[in-house]
Amino acid sequence: MIAKLIIYHIGELITPINTPPVKGKSMREVKRLKDAFVAINDGLIMAIGSGDYHAFQNENTVLYDASGALMVPSFIDGHTHLVFGGSREHEFADKVAGVPYLDILKRGGGIFSTVNSTRAATPSELENQARKSLDLMLSYGVTTIEAKSGYGLDYNTEMRQLEVAKLLNTTHPIDIISTYMGAHAIPKEYANNRDGYVAEIIKTMKIVKARNLAIFADVFCEDEVFTPQETRTILTAAKTIGLIPKIHADEIESIGGAKIAVDLHAASADHLMAISPEDITRLAQSETIANLLPGTSFYLNKDYANARALIDAGCAIGIASDYNPGSSPSENFQLIMQLAAGKLRMTPEEILNAVTINAAYHLQIADKVGSIAVGKQADLVLLDAMNLEYILYHYGINHTLAVFKNGILVYAAKRNLFGGIQ
Repeated sequence: MIAKLIIYHIGELITPINTPPVKGKSMREVKRLKDAFVAINDGLIMAIGSGDYHAFQNENTVLYDASGALMVPSFIDGHTHLVFGGSREHEFADKVAGVPYLDILKRGGGIFSTVNSTRAATPSELENQARKSLDLMLSYGVTTIEAKSGYGLDYNTEMRQLEVAKLLNTTHPIDIISTYMGAHAIPKEYANNRDGYVAEIIKTMKIVKARNLAIFADVFCEDEVFTPQETRTILTAAKTIGLIPKIHADEIESIGGAKIAVDLHAASADHLMAISPEDITRLAQSETIANLLPGTSFYLNKDYANARALIDAGCAIGIASDYNPGSSPSENFQLIMQLAAGKLRMTPEEILNAVTINAAYHLQIADKVGSIAVGKQADLVLLDAMNLEYILYHYGINHTLAVFKNGILVYAAKRNLFGGIQ
């Protein structure tokens, strides 16, 4: 079979090889090919190899010289809050001063500040702001994200967020997989009627599902936000409706969010900075991904999740940005990976598995993306480095040279950072 596109002279190609979820010690296992090529036809990978690629080309084949760059599967950011209005730099001084997040929330800041801005924003304003973020994410090698609602906390605004995400999924190169998160906080108008808001969330979920606006449902299970029982009620209803559970779990206090995630077979339990040893064991015995968000710990100057304990216990780890206006306002996904190395003490191979195949697994798309394999989408990134270690060592910059989505070049750097790789 003849390829429409061949990317050749790849210095090293590195890809996950294990069937997900990739757990524990297996997260250090990857496949490496030197002087590699990838042959692509109709957006899918048709061949991978080293050296001679000429058997897959004819006079119509487009050849792309990687010039010795490093190739990995393009990155998957499995936890973002993409669509929102406004920003929260006015809270920055309080964060620097160490004011607890829950205290900021109590006085109307935090999520509630963004809720007000999002409710006031028009669909076009939300779309333009989110598109700008998507462009930045793409430039760092991200071609798939999960995007949560949760900054409306009322029917109309939650729907508006999900509709904007659905629109962007069709008009931007990045694939967007949506999560309904009306359970992000209790809105002020329901402060004295928590049961009423839980009922409203469940009612809205049914419409979200009927309109195909989301695949997942998420709850912020945390002290002074949603209780464990409220979380169970909402996510049990989500499963009945046909939405897949996810949980913001054990971020600040250990109140059993991870246990609920395992009990309900959630796709992921996210944050986990305060997870108990008992719940680490439960997660390890499940197929729920422990989705860690080191950017949030960095920005809030809080403890990091104990990735080493989770991996050593046999958990499957994902790494995501938690991109949002309050606790992780950065689209630099490579920085998130660098924090996973420096602060979570994860190896380069563990990080690669976490941001590709395990992320694809908890987003239910591992049959299509997450590794460089014959038959999968040609979602690929070329990086200006000789090896994976360099990407994590040289931090805070963008190493991306080129990004391919479904075999189409969707981003190319204007210049190589070091004048080209020899």
